[in-house]
Parts: sequence; C-alpha cells; structure tokens
Amino acid sequence: MSDELIELVLEDAADKMSKAVHHSRQEFASIRTGRATPALVERLTVEAYGEEMPMQQVASFQVPEARQLLITPFDKNNLGAIEKTIQHSDLGLSPSNDGHSVRLSFPPLTEERRKDLVKVVRNMAEEGRIAIRNARRDARKELESAKKDGDMSEDDLARAEKELDKRTHAYEAEITAALEQKETELLEV
Repeated sequence: MSDELIELVLEDAADKMSKAVHHSRQEFASIRTGRATPALVERLTVEAYGEEMPMQQVASFQVPEARQLLITPFDKNNLGAIEKTIQHSDLGLSPSNDGHSVRLSFPPLTEERRKDLVKVVRNMAEEGRIAIRNARRDARKELESAKKDGDMSEDDLARAEKELDKRTHAYEAEITAALEQKETELLEV
C-alpha cells in the first residue's frame, strides 16, 4: 500500500514540476532576442469573428529572413485586426501591411536592452523554480500526512523524500539549462 501511495505522490509532483518547466520555456520563447520567431506573436489574442482568438488560430507564420516575420491571415478580413493587435502589444514593433500579410522587422537590440531582457528572463526562471519548490512542498505535506495516518513507515518517508529531492533538483537543472541557453541567445550580438 505505501509503495503505491509514495509512487502516486511522486508522480503527481513530477507532473507539476514538468508543467512548471514547460511554462518557463514558453515564457522564455516570448522574449524577443532580435531574431524573428513566431513564438513572439502566436499567443497574442486577435479580435476575429466577434471573439478573442490566439493569433496562431487566425494566421500562419513564416520567417523569410533572420530579422523578419511574415504573418499571413487565413482570412484577409482579419488583416487589420492582426495589425492592430501587434501595434497595441508590448513587442515594440511597427507592423507593415501589404494588403495580403503583415510584415514585422526586428531591429537589432541595444546592449542595455539585452541586459534588461536577461534580468526579465532570470525572474521568469526564478518563478519556475518557485513553482517546482511549491510542488515539492505539497508532495512533502502529503507524504508526512500519510506517515501520520500510519500508511507508511519512517524509512519509507525518508526514501520518498530523498527521491522527491532528486526529482526536484533534476527539474530545477532543466530550468537552469534553458535559462543559460536563453541568456546566451540574448547576449549574442
């Protein structure tokens, strides 16, 4: 009984930690590095067909050059809404509309802006680590309450906590690796 309970708690914690890593990576992708990437605009919401929709549901994306993103709506009637969404976003880009698609040109980042973005990415990484630690704390509470209820021994609890810490460190290392990769990308001139 106790082994199944321990595995259940550990799997639940690992699932939450994995989601935190995935979320952090998505957050990192939304930070502009001076290179064109659809991840910057995919999640922006566009007013289309009378409701708010993610841009990836109303347009396709192409990267014709390293510093250019081409957004082509599936329905030409949404062209103005896409342009308006980009203008009102915090991307700091001016879209150009050619009647068929919206073109975004990404200027090179200044050194000061790069350093600011590194700070933002580090804060995002810390939020991810906090989410992982919260999952560990919740799992520990469950394990300790199971021990109090007599569902597991002291040795089982110690083994489970050791395994939980091992998984926690592995997921934190994933966030750290993703952070280092994004920092390198941001500081590359």
